[in-house]
Amino acid sequence: MRKLAVAWLWLSLTVPVTAQTKRQITLDEVWGQNAFAQKTVAGVNWMKAGGYYTSLESGRVVRYSIASGQAAETLFDEKQAKTEAGQAIQIEDYQLSADERKLLITTDEEQIYRRSSKAEFYMYDLDTKKLTRLSAKGKQMYATFSPNGRKVAFIRDNNLFVTDLGTMTETQLTTDGKRNEIINGAADWVYEEEFSMSRAFDWSPDSRRIAWQRFDESRVPEFNMQRWGSLYPADYRFKYPKAGEANAIVTIWVIDLDKQKKVQIDTGTETDMYLPRIRWTQNPNLLSVRRLNRLQNRLDLLHADAMTGKTSIVLTEKSPTYVDLELTDDLTYLQDGKTFLNSSERNGYKHLYLHDMSGKAIRQLTTGNWEVDNVLGVDETSKVVYFTSTEVSPMERHLYRVGLDGKNKIRLTPQAGTHSINMSPDYSYYLQYHTTTASPYTVSVQQAPRGKETAAKLVRTAENNDALKARLQEYSISPKRFFQFTTSENVSLNGWMIRPVNFDSTRRYPVLMFVYGGPGSQQVRNTWEARDFFWYQTLAQKGYLMVCVDNRGTGGRGKDFRTVTYGQLGKLETQDQIEGAKYLGTLPYVDKSRIGIWGWSFGGYMSALCMTIGADYFKAGISVAPVTTWRFYDTIYTERFLKRPQDNPSGYDDNSPLTHAAKLKGNFLLIHGTGDDNVHFQNAVAFQDALIKAGKQFQSFYYPNRAHGISGGNTRLHLYRMMTDFVEKNL
Repeated sequence: MRKLAVAWLWLSLTVPVTAQTKRQITLDEVWGQNAFAQKTVAGVNWMKAGGYYTSLESGRVVRYSIASGQAAETLFDEKQAKTEAGQAIQIEDYQLSADERKLLITTDEEQIYRRSSKAEFYMYDLDTKKLTRLSAKGKQMYATFSPNGRKVAFIRDNNLFVTDLGTMTETQLTTDGKRNEIINGAADWVYEEEFSMSRAFDWSPDSRRIAWQRFDESRVPEFNMQRWGSLYPADYRFKYPKAGEANAIVTIWVIDLDKQKKVQIDTGTETDMYLPRIRWTQNPNLLSVRRLNRLQNRLDLLHADAMTGKTSIVLTEKSPTYVDLELTDDLTYLQDGKTFLNSSERNGYKHLYLHDMSGKAIRQLTTGNWEVDNVLGVDETSKVVYFTSTEVSPMERHLYRVGLDGKNKIRLTPQAGTHSINMSPDYSYYLQYHTTTASPYTVSVQQAPRGKETAAKLVRTAENNDALKARLQEYSISPKRFFQFTTSENVSLNGWMIRPVNFDSTRRYPVLMFVYGGPGSQQVRNTWEARDFFWYQTLAQKGYLMVCVDNRGTGGRGKDFRTVTYGQLGKLETQDQIEGAKYLGTLPYVDKSRIGIWGWSFGGYMSALCMTIGADYFKAGISVAPVTTWRFYDTIYTERFLKRPQDNPSGYDDNSPLTHAAKLKGNFLLIHGTGDDNVHFQNAVAFQDALIKAGKQFQSFYYPNRAHGISGGNTRLHLYRMMTDFVEKNL
């Protein structure tokens, strides 16, 4: 690890930093003009007709040649396509049908929560050039083609519908949907936020059936937010289960569209549990369901007979702490119908295993003291699995290929840094998105190895961000420098530092630390960072050292490192940030009396703890949208790491900023949005009240109606100007 850190240091030093005549970065450029945004290649859909992909750009869906990158055909142009009534629409997203002769177009999209939205959908026939509205009865959610492309299923008003595209006949499949009571086919708030899902239905492979999750949230307590702006503030009420409170009761249903027959899947007698994923196997009569107990330390894979609803447990993952949710998304059923791929942390690191359909392990495909990060798919023709992992370093991500026999594992990304991959369905090509801490995206089209080949072939570079790189040469930019240190408890932690361009080792500099620190997260990685990196440049220009340390509980370093915080969230994390401040204080160029810290969300929680429990080591702190007691946060996230408040009250209270408010010493700024549906404004109110009762002076600021991201219009520019002013005045 020390050798790798040195290598990254030299990598970062490739950025020019000595020219004093270069321009300085301004907040208006970062947050007002978005002047340093990197370009990428987005909206890509690989086509089944080999050699092509489609992309959405400037209101057009264009078919491109993979090999040449040249446009071959414009499939849709919003400036030319008209509805039957002669109206134009503005395309925001699209899907291709199975035969690639129809487009399902999204327009007039309206965001709801983080992953949910509703919109108008239109069907565009590439042969007839006819543009037809999917439904005139109100906006729809999650409109999705059937596998054969002949039907579209969608959600409206908490009910499931299907439209036959041949006749444009709309059929309502459920009728009991009701706001804040019953949801069919769409996730409730807490599943959407914590299980990273929104659409809660799935077509069977033969297009004959639809399986869906039904949420009965009638017993879930309501949370009420006020929306400001009118003469009388409006109440917005939604179901939000706080830690220890009642969750929605979730059931799984399957409907046979021809027979209009519904079957409930048997998921057991226990209703106080989670059903976070459903997925059809290659068998159109066999549905897979993942079942997670409330404490989230047991995950069962069920196979369900779609005709009878009967189930059997084929695989179980257990943990003395919690089961990592990422294990639920690596499940891959092979086309042979006899085997499936799954991941497990049974040996301390997330690795891949091949099973038969009864759940019996056939073999382990990957092994070592590193983690599989993301499974990209199984090329059954070549009998290989593509995945990304941390094998090179916890701070990097690389693409690998391994045989289904567990042999011949090869690394396909020789360049240092972080690689994310968009693989074509036939595994012939992939888009490779490569960044380092010193370089924005280079997006390349790669041809996957064939036969006994051991390396990918560069087809072409789709985006190199040369314009941004040239622009960056005009500025004085200080690179990130990676470092490691060992705590008093003999724990090795990773960090990065940004120094002023004109750094003088004989001076003593103030430090502003950034922290997130939440379970499984990582901030110290060899990857390009967008806007905050450039904010840090503005502070470095003013003479501050910027530092970030990944504490215990963060990701990329195995199960033990990640789960050591179980049952005592905030305790070890705060100790490690204090250890980071102590370490910095030993450096000859650091003014240990002027160390500050800031963070957002979980990082805001950490900042509040560092400013109270660690008050002797931090002069100033900023908490943005912090959790101040886990009793206020949702069931799924909180209980995963702390169990229920009824089971572990001290785990909730011992490391709550509310408990330690009287220990605040330094300059403290508390910021929150009043419209935060995730970490409620209630957290800031409670902490302010505790600080007031303790007689502590502090600063606070609220953003009316802003959600957890505190954005919209010039909001971010306003926020970062305020935080910059606070740092300059108080650190």
